[in-house]
Amino acid sequence: MNALPLQQELADKRREIDELDRQVLELLNRRARCAQEVGRIKARHGEAGHPYRPEREAQVLQRIVGINPGPLPEGAARQIFREVMSACLALELPLKVAYLGPAGTFSESASRKHFGAGPVLLPQVSIDEVFRAVEANHADYGVVPVENSSEGAVGSTLDLLLAHSLKVCGEVQLRIHHHLLSRAGEIGAARRLYSHAQSLAQCHEWLNRNLAALPRVPVASNAEAARMAAEDPESCAIAGEAAAALYGLDKLASNIEDNSNNSTRFFVVAHHEAGPSGRDKTSFICAAPNRPGAMHALLDPLARHGIDMSRLQSRPAPGGMWEYVFYIDVLGHRDDAPLAAALAELGERAGFVKVLGSYPASAD
Repeated sequence: MNALPLQQELADKRREIDELDRQVLELLNRRARCAQEVGRIKARHGEAGHPYRPEREAQVLQRIVGINPGPLPEGAARQIFREVMSACLALELPLKVAYLGPAGTFSESASRKHFGAGPVLLPQVSIDEVFRAVEANHADYGVVPVENSSEGAVGSTLDLLLAHSLKVCGEVQLRIHHHLLSRAGEIGAARRLYSHAQSLAQCHEWLNRNLAALPRVPVASNAEAARMAAEDPESCAIAGEAAAALYGLDKLASNIEDNSNNSTRFFVVAHHEAGPSGRDKTSFICAAPNRPGAMHALLDPLARHGIDMSRLQSRPAPGGMWEYVFYIDVLGHRDDAPLAAALAELGERAGFVKVLGSYPASAD
């Protein structure tokens, strides 16, 4: 077989790719200049305070997915354009995003997934400190875990949402994959296992089958577990992809979580809400007196106005013996007429109602 025609065809196609790359780069810079002009227009009209608009980003991504002819997969198209928007926004005003640290946690991965690579990420030592950083304007946004598909609600986040005035302006769904990481070279060489307690629970059956005799040492976070394993060559850790890369650890086993559909939902909190995007959720907290029929009275307005409820979580009210508050997620934006009417009626019936915010529903 003559190699010359093959090499010629490849050279022609690579030249075409090079020219397309040049055109793509030119268009990206045109888009960046447009984004800068948007910032200048907002400044002239006194609306430069919130350059990041969650609803606008959601609408752009929905439109991109809708017009994508392929063969680029939907997820890849969404990720590429999220990074384009993140880079353009950073030219206008770099965002600061607080998250539950340290570096290498799933909260960091969720922050990157939602905001892209443009913002400055600020790791915090606790969920409470994430809220404080945003409230004190040390960060523009905060990313906090709210529930896990295997382990349930994150109680501290629910309590802080009740106590603080910050609004929920976004959500992130992150598929959680746990890996067994080490510098030991092989599983049999490990003498101890570091992990966050929740990850130990999520990998319980795998560990019992494969590492039943290995001592398990709970630590503050998976990133901390990876850091300790990096310093202790006779140990291993359960952590995610980001921690493996950050601390230079080898994967002794991948995807060891017991539930293959394990995912964590995160809220994005800020001083402002998001406008309607066309595909939204609204989260609110309410309470009612402890008497027969009280729960029915809370839910009846939602049912009569045709509101689709996606989540109902009860939690003991702070300082109240056997009193509960209810965390409810519904589909729709609070400005939508049916939901606005339902919330108004609920406010007349409930002893307490706090709307946490309306925000674009996560696409995945």
